[in-house]
Amino acid sequence: MRYYLSEDCVLKWLETPCVYQMNTDELFELDNEAFEFLTECAGENGCDTEDNEFLNYCLSEGILQTEKPDIKRLPVSKSPEPSLRYLELQITKKCNLRCKHCYIGPPADTELSLQDIKRTLDEFQEIQGLRLLITGGEPVMHTQFNEINALLPDYAMRKILFTNGTLITERLLEELNVDEIQVSVDGIGDSHDALRGKDSFKKAIRCIKLALDKGFDVSVSTMVHSENLDDFDEMKEMFKIMGIKGWTVDIPCLEGNLKENTSFHLSPEKAGKYLRYGFGAGLHGGGEGFACGLHLMSVTAEGNCAKCTFYSEEPVGHISEGLAQCWQRIRHIRLEELDCDCDELDICRGGCRYRAEHLLGKDLYKCVLYDKIKI
Repeated sequence: MRYYLSEDCVLKWLETPCVYQMNTDELFELDNEAFEFLTECAGENGCDTEDNEFLNYCLSEGILQTEKPDIKRLPVSKSPEPSLRYLELQITKKCNLRCKHCYIGPPADTELSLQDIKRTLDEFQEIQGLRLLITGGEPVMHTQFNEINALLPDYAMRKILFTNGTLITERLLEELNVDEIQVSVDGIGDSHDALRGKDSFKKAIRCIKLALDKGFDVSVSTMVHSENLDDFDEMKEMFKIMGIKGWTVDIPCLEGNLKENTSFHLSPEKAGKYLRYGFGAGLHGGGEGFACGLHLMSVTAEGNCAKCTFYSEEPVGHISEGLAQCWQRIRHIRLEELDCDCDELDICRGGCRYRAEHLLGKDLYKCVLYDKIKI
């Protein structure tokens, strides 16, 4: 019998050879022998082996299948080091809401062109990208969103759409070419609406239910603010019952719209402990010995490249120079460089470095979470 690399799997060469399972978002590191074998399996004629233990493992994990997939495989090339695995692509600054905590500020008509988006996706795939994080504004408001959506199946990476959920319809979901949808839910009922606007909670929950019914993985992001502190236990229970894949909880930075709505902002002492909520692996991991963001870069709607969207005012270059060229200019921070010496550093990784730069060199919210300081 011949075996073939699963339709949902793709070979990547990051720091080491790997196979990435896009539907489950799992990355398996390979030795050279396993990589050569799976490369053969990805070929036109498939593969076979007498190593039944490895074969059975690949079949049980969904890495191999017996039916030949009708897809075009791309050649594998080695990535830069450290590898750029997660790309936050802000396709537009248009938005239908005026969220009081939004660090981007008021919505604008700025958006990436379809040509720039395609070129960026081509380059991200070439340097072995794993996850594409499609953000805005509200990304579905891009004037050519349908054309962008039509491009996505050509790329062997996991695609995640970030949305406030208010404009997601059943018809759009039927045509949407992403693997996961992340919806912002910032409280229960009125506490969410206080931040995002009347009836936005009801629409966000409707979006989640529709997306789950259509078979999408759904994750949720929540910002801690002054109106939702009593909602976290209820949100946790609700998300688990609904079948949410992951829940990210974070603290908004005092930037953008929040500067005019400071009543929603909380001190580290009040907000830090809520970071213990949330579950799942998150959308972008770090790396041993390094602070947050080792494998992440952001592209803004202006086409600028930055360490993350918080650093959009400090770009390292423009996509017209090439994604790989910009990536090489990102400075990755080692844990030993941080002004931190607690025994949680390998877990905390210094927290959000943007917050830390605005809080005396430490992310004090994380310090409160791990009970390392009293404020």
